[in-house]
Amino acid sequence: RRDRPSMLSTFVFSPSNNHSMDPFAPKTVALALFAATMLGLRALRRRSLTKAGALTGFVVGFLLVSTGLRGFVLFYFYQLGSMATRFKESVKAKLDATMESQRGATNVLAVSIVAVVLSLIHAVYYGAEQAIDFTATPGASRLATAVLAHHAVSLGDTLASELGMLGTTSTNKRPILVTQPWRRVPVGTNGGISLGGTLWSVVGGLFIGVLTVAMDYLSGITPLNLCRVTLFGGLAGFLGSLLDSLLGATLQTTYYDDETKLVYHEHHADRPKSAQRICGVPVLTNEQVNLVSVAITAVLGGWIIAPWFFGL
Repeated sequence: RRDRPSMLSTFVFSPSNNHSMDPFAPKTVALALFAATMLGLRALRRRSLTKAGALTGFVVGFLLVSTGLRGFVLFYFYQLGSMATRFKESVKAKLDATMESQRGATNVLAVSIVAVVLSLIHAVYYGAEQAIDFTATPGASRLATAVLAHHAVSLGDTLASELGMLGTTSTNKRPILVTQPWRRVPVGTNGGISLGGTLWSVVGGLFIGVLTVAMDYLSGITPLNLCRVTLFGGLAGFLGSLLDSLLGATLQTTYYDDETKLVYHEHHADRPKSAQRICGVPVLTNEQVNLVSVAITAVLGGWIIAPWFFGL
């Protein structure tokens, strides 16, 4: 049976350019406006974002989808990240005093602004999204894989933090400090890593790779390296999450209080005086660590790792 184009592709894509989605074309903008509005309203209804966070999410979502269907990957990251945050929320609240169910504008920008800038650069210099091919389109491919790496570490680190901690509640399964692997630390410590958390970071990255391939399929883009796109996502998720842990262990201060049995951070208003420092120095906030880790992973992923990885 002959395949029929979906309603989405019929509405958005132009047959004259092989279904590629022209950045900021009227139909593209209409789709982006609708999708971003739904994202903002859903976030407000579920109280996963503050009003400022929802407004920021709307702007970010609009800009990303306006540059191409790969922008929808951010929407899936938001959905999966929100689900992971709310999963066994009461259990996690008993371990980490810094757990938050609502994210603000700063949180949103920390895990999206780099992707927005890279996507806009791609739209300005290379136009519509293209297949990742470092031989035919090296410049566009670097930007595309940088955005992929960005989303991979964002989701991978979120899943590692939110779900990985649930399997480390017993003393003998506590996470180890990434800078001192012989030392076990309380659950929620910045820089604490575990096998479960590491696996979740890879799973998150792989999922971003699959979503990127799916969005390319809807755009009519034939991926030259379908499996490699997926595996690259997993690699970026792993490396980015590891980098985030290294930054957290060294440039963020983590405290633990024996009385409350809770982990606290440097700027936590309710941190008791009896809380003892576990590791790190107060240089970066959690949002700043996220921003730095995704930025470094995006640049390394797009300009160093991806050209080598896709050239194997």
